[in-house]
Amino acid sequence: MPYGPKVIEHFTRPKNVGEMKGADGVGKASNDTDGDVVVIYIKVEGDRIVDVSFQTFGCAAAIASSSMFTEMIKGKTVEEALKVSKQMVADAFDEGMPSNKVECSVIAPDAFKEAVADYLQKRIH
Repeated sequence: MPYGPKVIEHFTRPKNVGEMKGADGVGKASNDTDGDVVVIYIKVEGDRIVDVSFQTFGCAAAIASSSMFTEMIKGKTVEEALKVSKQMVADAFDEGMPSNKVECSVIAPDAFKEAVADYLQKRIH
């Protein structure tokens, strides 16, 4: 199955891309299948994600899904954002994400969990 129009849009014109200076939390995830790597940066105010950005080194699906994920969680509380699953990200592409790409390429939620852990660790210290 070829990529759908939303995947192509988020791959060719990704949203929220780039390193965030002064991030409250930074998380990284990768997959062993094809080596995609995602880094998520978050800015949190009052338990709400007020800004999020990413850097993805990988295939079109990994870049597009990272872009879509950041759009999905911006403005949500940390708790709400943690509930956004890989399948929810894939579903946001209206069946434009090939099913064989969901597990290996939709890794932004994993990187986000690491960013939240980093954020919480920094708050303790």
